Amino acid sequence: MQKRHFSLLILAVLLITSCGPQKDSKPNILFLFTDDQTHTAISALGNAEIYTPNIDRLVERGTTFANTYNMGGWNGAICTASRSMLISGRSLWRANEYRKHWQKGDSIENTWGRIMAANGYQTFMTGKWHVDAPADSVFGFAAHIRPGMPRDARLTWKEEKDNYPDREFPIGYNRPLSESDTSWSPIDPKFGGFWEGGKHWSEVVRDDALLFLDSAQKSTDPFFMYIAFNAPHDPRQAPQEYQDMYDLDNITLPESFKPLPEYQEEIGNGPGLRDEALAPFPRTEYAVKVHMKEYYAIISHLDAQIGKILDALEASGKADNTYIFFTSDHGLAVGRHGFIGKQNPYEHSVKPPLILVGPGIPANQKVNSLAYLQDLMPTALDLAGIAKPGYVEFQSLMPLVKGEKPENYPSIYNAYINYQRLIRKGDYKLIVYPKVDKVMLFNLAEDPLELNDLASQPDYKEKVDELLSELKQKMEHYDDPLELNL
Repeated sequence: MQKRHFSLLILAVLLITSCGPQKDSKPNILFLFTDDQTHTAISALGNAEIYTPNIDRLVERGTTFANTYNMGGWNGAICTASRSMLISGRSLWRANEYRKHWQKGDSIENTWGRIMAANGYQTFMTGKWHVDAPADSVFGFAAHIRPGMPRDARLTWKEEKDNYPDREFPIGYNRPLSESDTSWSPIDPKFGGFWEGGKHWSEVVRDDALLFLDSAQKSTDPFFMYIAFNAPHDPRQAPQEYQDMYDLDNITLPESFKPLPEYQEEIGNGPGLRDEALAPFPRTEYAVKVHMKEYYAIISHLDAQIGKILDALEASGKADNTYIFFTSDHGLAVGRHGFIGKQNPYEHSVKPPLILVGPGIPANQKVNSLAYLQDLMPTALDLAGIAKPGYVEFQSLMPLVKGEKPENYPSIYNAYINYQRLIRKGDYKLIVYPKVDKVMLFNLAEDPLELNDLASQPDYKEKVDELLSELKQKMEHYDDPLELNL
């Protein structure tokens, strides 16, 4: 297909090829992608405090993968690595090398969108991109391509420090300091962010998706929609009605709350890391509850937009031949274990939700097999009857959905720069902080909140040694550049 930018005003004309049924049985793929949404931030998955009726619809209609991981990041922008792996099919360190091709403008044809297009799919993307390959080259149509995060309408950090030398952090960071701190508001358009342009970015993405679906129902070609919301990434802004859904008095402080994480600087999570600078040091119970309230509110607003997209899919007549994928690029801590961001090895930060809905997908099914969110690329190829290229390292989820095999991976590996490594195998998870020679072991079946480190207990020495050996094998397999001397 000719690569092009396009105006949404003429999208309908570009997509109409004929009226009637699709040319063949190839299914449509609707990929709903959020940013910074932890696996527990969905009501139907056990969080009674958050309101997500439309994502709950997906849980009830489809199969949820309860142990889905991101493989990690090569810098603080974990989303960049996650999305690069997703569209390239390559594991962490190989994706980091491969993206250099994109920076030179080549190898675009080996991306998820281009593979689908080469096999007869209309391909469409809107929203957050944050990948070195140009979105309008990867997809046939691309609208409102957004950066990694909405930028607050403020001076740069350097400008603020030059003009306000007594201010340690920019406006919107290191907050709230107390109940009287009104330095920033999630509903005030003057702070820019999601309000930049006059319409909340989640609503812009929704409208793009609705227009594409309206046009796609007139086409005989199957479609692949990559609908990428920036929400619930900070600045976590949502309209007043969504803020009003949540009362601070009814928000539960996480059981794993800590004022500060251990080895903060040595594991790359000091005050200089932007995500961690959002809340005060040390963390306070009040500040964490405010951040959780804003997190819940923007997710509920996001959920409402997803609901309208699902309704439009039903109205289009395409739903019976459409697979819906839902996931996020990683999780988020929001006050757990002393962290605010996602650059840490705990479950809340490395695990997003992952849900599949569509023809033949069992309803209300939960799969506990280990998975990577990047498995969605080969899953789409599998469903579309497209042979998986040899360079794609991730695996289709369909054999697990159908119960044809128990696992795709015997263990899960994750890395963050040279600060952290982890391996999960069975119920056990080993975390390594190389700069302080620190090893932690958790039994996730008995201790899902990771509160009880077993590594120093003599009864678990054999398990620690086993998982260290497995981790080193994984590091070698995935071309990990770090030499682990433990």
